[in-house]
Amino acid sequence: MADTNDKVESNVEGKWYVDSQCIDCDLCRTTSPANFKQNEDEGYSYVYKQPEGEEEKQQCQEALDECPVEAIGNDG
Repeated sequence: MADTNDKVESNVEGKWYVDSQCIDCDLCRTTSPANFKQNEDEGYSYVYKQPEGEEEKQQCQEALDECPVEAIGNDG
């Protein structure tokens, strides 16, 4: 489970986030490209836009559910 106290600094403010456990596997960026981006220099993904609308929320939830290292969190 993602740790709210261990969020990567690139996340935008909001309920959804990625923590430092991220292994940059690309799953979240593929599943929810409108909400996740890659920090190429540091080798992790992050939430660059909080989900808007039901479709984006569902895509973010799918990414959270499928994340192999449980690095995605939702404090909502």
